[in-house]
Amino acid sequence: MAFYKQEVLEVTHWNDTLFSFKTTRPEGLKFHNGHFVMLGLEVEGKPLMRAYSIASANYAEHLEFLSIKVPNGPLTSRLQHLQKNDSILLGMKPVVTLVIHDLTPAKNLYLFATGTGLAPFMSIIRDFETFERFDKIILVHGVRYVSELAYYDYLLTELTEDEYIGDMVKEKLIYYPTVTRESFKNQGRLTDLITNGKLCSDVGLEPLNSETDRAMICGSPSMLKDTCKILDNLGFKASAHTGDVSDYVIERSFVEK
Repeated sequence: MAFYKQEVLEVTHWNDTLFSFKTTRPEGLKFHNGHFVMLGLEVEGKPLMRAYSIASANYAEHLEFLSIKVPNGPLTSRLQHLQKNDSILLGMKPVVTLVIHDLTPAKNLYLFATGTGLAPFMSIIRDFETFERFDKIILVHGVRYVSELAYYDYLLTELTEDEYIGDMVKEKLIYYPTVTRESFKNQGRLTDLITNGKLCSDVGLEPLNSETDRAMICGSPSMLKDTCKILDNLGFKASAHTGDVSDYVIERSFVEK
């Protein structure tokens, strides 16, 4: 496999277990919002790579990634020590799994994420086409602790002031963070908030309906399984594979690295 060698521009540590980093972008790298790439480091003369969703928009000059810190993780135990000007390896071929092109037309788009599953949605909510295709985009991010709400301030303030999409964000994006183990304005498991109707009630929308709503899901395996079951029971149809246009899509390659 061929790799680009890129430079780290910035590293942000959200808490003791979560960080993000920006890198230079190869001139020839093209991708759709929602794509992931193989990313890693050279360890003992060999590339150590994992799949990472791109958190930056496809028109941005840099690339951005979100990662957890696993003390004994082969890659993350090293990645978490990245500093500005360090080098990383980047796969040359982005992979398609989570794109809005695989959704049939509808009124609302729900983006369901837990943990670092937020990453591809950070890219998707900065896509002009996302706002052109849907009346409302509801970004639901479930975490255990408040400090795990990566990009919280950015989503509430900076994104609304973006010179390109700020007006569309103000009009169409609803950000709904929820926490399970601390006191917060929204509390509870993402799946519980869907089934008990609190999510839709809180954001001022009708209950989930396969005729008016579409969904994208990225998170832990258990969250993926439970959310898919909920949607299936409501009559939603899952996209079977890339290119299969349907009611909802999931990130099949996501793992908490």
